Amino acid sequence: MLNVTIFTKKNCKLCDEVKADLKDLQTQHPHRLAEIDIESDSALYEKYKEIIPVVEIGPYTLQAPISRQKLQITLGAASDRKTQLETLDDPIYNYKMKKSKTLTRGDRISFWIAKRYLLLLNLFMLFYAGLPLLAPTFMYIGWETPANIIYRVYKPLCHQFGFRSFFLFGEQPFYPAAEAQMEGYKTFEEATGIVNVSDPYSMSRFDARNYIGDATVGYKTALCERDLAIYFAIFIFGIIYSVTGRKLKSLPWLLWLLLAIAPVGLDGFSQLFSQFNWDWLSSILPYRESTPYLRVLTGAFFGFFTAWFAYPNIEESMNDTRQYYIKKSAVIEVSE
Repeated sequence: MLNVTIFTKKNCKLCDEVKADLKDLQTQHPHRLAEIDIESDSALYEKYKEIIPVVEIGPYTLQAPISRQKLQITLGAASDRKTQLETLDDPIYNYKMKKSKTLTRGDRISFWIAKRYLLLLNLFMLFYAGLPLLAPTFMYIGWETPANIIYRVYKPLCHQFGFRSFFLFGEQPFYPAAEAQMEGYKTFEEATGIVNVSDPYSMSRFDARNYIGDATVGYKTALCERDLAIYFAIFIFGIIYSVTGRKLKSLPWLLWLLLAIAPVGLDGFSQLFSQFNWDWLSSILPYRESTPYLRVLTGAFFGFFTAWFAYPNIEESMNDTRQYYIKKSAVIEVSE
């Protein structure tokens, strides 16, 4: 028997007329009718609100205005196609038919994720960016074991250099390297006694990475300044995207390159290459150490605009997934 799906909503006169025509054609072309209320899903509503009723019969789709004659012709074509495929015993068709009759546990999980993916992403970003703030908090209250666990977990994910990280519960929020030339702030070298930290070939780099802090200086966050800015900016965009009804369009890729990639690339790579002490490069790119302000700004730009580029594309994919399972669930329901 054919499966017919109609996308409709309450108080839709045209939809009622199409359903009446389908009922009259039931004897001539036996079928099961699955009704999907487009108001049950925001993406369905946006897609179909101006064109309902929409009727799907096998591989064919009809949209308003839909006459009885169109329904009859399409039902006949779909029925003939179904008979031919069953006669040919087409393996792909058989597989699709078998799959369409059961809502598996994997289907239910995928549907659940598709409906709640943004909440899951926001919670993950809050957890991922928030946990590094707990490490110095735990150190401050004397819970060194859980603090050290957090530092170890994040160590493969971030350089954790003390002179490029925030410090909590101390004299200053950060202790930049002397080369950053930030007036009014005690340098990392002055605060810790660890010198020569900006030399990429110096063993002091390992000391700066392993340095956690003390009661006077404060305690280091488990992610550096730039990484914290990146992930909190992603979280902030996720909240904005949620409260605006997920209607923002994806940032054009050229703007993404300009606003997200270019600032962080210029700040990060110019700093990196300037510190290798290559004679041929030093005349072109003088030695520089970025400031905490620049690291936070470029990191926030990267995180926010990358999320703006990515989240609407993820939403589009999740929309397709939700619509697939809404339709599959409706068809299975009328088949039982």
